Amino acid sequence: MDRERLEALQAQRLRALTGRLRAQVPFYRERFAAVGFEPGDVGELDDVRDIPFTEKTDFRREYPRGMFAVPGDQVVELHSTSGTTGKPVVCGFTATDLETWAELVCRLAVAVGVGSDDVAQVTLGYGMFTGGFGLHYGLQRAGAQVVPVSAGNTERQIRFLRDLGTTVLVATPTYALHLGDVLQDSGVPAKDLRLRLGLFGAEACSDGMRRHIEAMLPLVATDNYGLTEVLGPGVAGECEHRTGMHVNEDHFIVECLDPDTGAPLPDGALGELVFTSLTRECSPVLRYRTHDISSLTRARCVCGRTSARIGKVVGRTDEMFIINGVNVFPSAVEKVLFAFAGVRPFYRILLERRDGLDTFEVQVEVEDGLFSGPREALLELEGRATAELKDALMARPTVTLLRPGTIETAVGKTKRVFDRRPD
Repeated sequence: MDRERLEALQAQRLRALTGRLRAQVPFYRERFAAVGFEPGDVGELDDVRDIPFTEKTDFRREYPRGMFAVPGDQVVELHSTSGTTGKPVVCGFTATDLETWAELVCRLAVAVGVGSDDVAQVTLGYGMFTGGFGLHYGLQRAGAQVVPVSAGNTERQIRFLRDLGTTVLVATPTYALHLGDVLQDSGVPAKDLRLRLGLFGAEACSDGMRRHIEAMLPLVATDNYGLTEVLGPGVAGECEHRTGMHVNEDHFIVECLDPDTGAPLPDGALGELVFTSLTRECSPVLRYRTHDISSLTRARCVCGRTSARIGKVVGRTDEMFIINGVNVFPSAVEKVLFAFAGVRPFYRILLERRDGLDTFEVQVEVEDGLFSGPREALLELEGRATAELKDALMARPTVTLLRPGTIETAVGKTKRVFDRRPD
């Protein structure tokens, strides 16, 4: 669909959605009244900017069902965020929502080559988290055999990879790295597996991390993007050319905005992603601030798709930390670390305050062979890593090299930054 037709469809669906939300969701009715917004005012897509933002705190204030736009007897499934930093965000699905969800994930799976000859092993959790169920529904619709192993029990994961002839691995990037690590120690040659494709999401996957995964597992690593507040998986994903994640724009409006001013940014500029879900029945959301930092392009992809594409998520506004007046994203630390030979893709950042001064320590695993060699080699690597991090970040960390297996690998999303400084 050409951009003009697509944007006309989005504007039409936005008018219908805002009218429905004003009638059925008191939260949005009050929000519209506060700024004088009328659903009938939506004439073209740019009018979305007249609508106020929605934040995670809004979901928490309306917990658990205050954001639902349908009666309870139409809700057939519930999912939520973990709620580790407050009340969880609860979202509902009607029967139509589940059909749409399966279709959107199916599109993204087919775009990277999933088909009826594939066996797809899902290592994401099947609880309230949207990841496991969303990928499951979509992969089934794409014709794949789905192995719903769920999260954890890595030895069993490896057994099924081998015995069931898994061709598609669905995982978080860090769990894929852990799986590759354990596979090497298990004595099962990676070349004996039938793996060919990885569908990775739920956390950012840098180019460096992607290279590590592809070196450890016999697959092509691809990214997909989603979040519970908007849908879960199915919002965006790469095609076979891996030149950005295609947004399912007939179902979502995506904006890339200056996180401080809210002003729209030109294509290619880094900013905060903001999403509107146009077709969701139970839990639609208007202009949801994701706090994810990425870029946006509307240029036609080499695959022929005309949908907008988002780049890799380079960080989150709420993950950025300030050390002695300098803003730092974990991804910037990772980019420097992964450029060194012998460095493993497992690291963490520790922030503390001692004698009134902030301290910044980067702990990273390195290959075991470095510990069996001369200590001078370790000291040299620590020194070079410290110097390059200082140059790249304009902040000087302390670098500590660790043996393999020292840093615990999370089954779900991996926490990188541990800020122990007092408020």
